[in-house]
Amino acid sequence: MNEPVAKPGVVAPNAADLEIKDAQLIFSAVWSDLVEKHGRERLRFPREFIWLGGAPGAGKGTNTPFVAEARDISAEPVVISSLLTTPTAVAIKNAGQMVGDREVIGLLLEELLDPKYHDGVIVDGFPRTKPQVECLKLFYHAVLELHAEFRGTPQAREFRKPMFRIVLLFVSEDVSVQRQLKRGREIRERNRLVREAGGGELLEERATDLDSDLCRKRYKTFKDTTFDALQSLRQIFHFHFVDAEGDLPEVQRNIIREFAYQSSLELGPEVFDLIQHIPVATQLAMHARQELVERLEEYEEDNKDLFCKVLKLIESKMVPIVRAHAMSGRAQINSEDALLDEPLALRMLIDVLSERGFHATVDIHRVDVPERINPETWEISCRTKKVYRIDVRYPPSDIRRGH
Repeated sequence: MNEPVAKPGVVAPNAADLEIKDAQLIFSAVWSDLVEKHGRERLRFPREFIWLGGAPGAGKGTNTPFVAEARDISAEPVVISSLLTTPTAVAIKNAGQMVGDREVIGLLLEELLDPKYHDGVIVDGFPRTKPQVECLKLFYHAVLELHAEFRGTPQAREFRKPMFRIVLLFVSEDVSVQRQLKRGREIRERNRLVREAGGGELLEERATDLDSDLCRKRYKTFKDTTFDALQSLRQIFHFHFVDAEGDLPEVQRNIIREFAYQSSLELGPEVFDLIQHIPVATQLAMHARQELVERLEEYEEDNKDLFCKVLKLIESKMVPIVRAHAMSGRAQINSEDALLDEPLALRMLIDVLSERGFHATVDIHRVDVPERINPETWEISCRTKKVYRIDVRYPPSDIRRGH
């Protein structure tokens, strides 16, 4: 057989380039159909999309509800395989047509227009192929265009900036095979009991759950298609790689950790730029102890006289009151000591109490105190007195009482 000879000056098209062009044609056709059917003003998609993929045996069905809870998503997930059993998909198949990428994407985007997904949706099983990955990128930009188009209009809340999250539940090949075979054994045993009882619903026994070679082949298909497809989106969208090899509580802890609130991911860049200079509370707490120790050392080195006066005030005036309230774990102390007029002294007082395990807050009250009256005008002259109200909290006394 003769090999085909390329014509001079003609470069054979790259397979990846063809896939991208195919994806552009597919998405353009689907999007045009949506616009024609609904109108751009009715193309209202969810605010948050979680595109979920997982290795065979990774526990997608088990963990999807937990992912939804972590993101406060109430709608049921959109399962791509289930879309192929909808009346629309069945009608396509009955007409002798293939349910290819164009049909799947059309069914998916039509489903995502349902108002129940308005606040967020999990899409299970998409994307799985290179053309689907490219269509996902095009879909993101199309929704961004809608957001820009309706920004500043009365419909703006219906066209919010989309957030795409890629979630991959991952297990190794050996763990995947073990879990697939275990599932197969459990389903086969359950079906046996149902048949013996003479009633009940039989579950599907997959051939791929009963043969280790088929299990490995299924895992390889996942690695060569879904895994690579999702990984290719890592540099574009928020990517969450969830280790799903442990027991259920451990996997769910991994999910919680992955989906912990991060303002840089959740907020738009304009808002984040405005607020990012305000410190995050958890970051403050992370280094608070070390910073407290450093300040106390500096007080002794640089302002020892003032530091000793503050310590004397605490020991002589405050500790007796704190001791008297040990049962309740809370003491409220009023002080007019002029020492506290010095801001550094007030900081020292709070730091010393914090170091000793107390939680102290100080509120400054200013009180006008009459000093004299002008006998001719009866005008009252006052001086302002500062009262420092110090609230000290600590673990209360734990007294065991007999019965």
